Amino acid sequence: MSMSDPVGDMLTRIRNAQRARHSVCIAPASKLRENVLGVLKREGFIRGFESEELRPGVAQLRIELKYNEGEPVIKEIHRVSKPGRRVYSKIKELPRVYAGLGISILSTPRGVMSDAEARAANVGGEVLARVF
Repeated sequence: MSMSDPVGDMLTRIRNAQRARHSVCIAPASKLRENVLGVLKREGFIRGFESEELRPGVAQLRIELKYNEGEPVIKEIHRVSKPGRRVYSKIKELPRVYAGLGISILSTPRGVMSDAEARAANVGGEVLARVF
């Protein structure tokens, strides 16, 4: 059965795994999911991730979650742009998440990047998720 929102599914898996205090989370692999995880790793919200080949053409992502003194580093993780309602933002209209303490993850013409990287590159795009 096909999934209508693969990125939203991955974010929910991360949210549920952190609430259950798991150290590792598993999700099906795709290029977009790997790019989103790359942003989360660069910004320090997860320890890391790796792609594991299950069989030819089918892979999964093994996501290592990060905790600080027993508390999850990710307090909130929400999908903003959904299949039923896409949300795009110009760079000047991109809101700051918790006054700069959190990040927005954007899909831009230059690739998937955080809101700070998008501001530095002066490029807007689709707001995929908000993380704090």
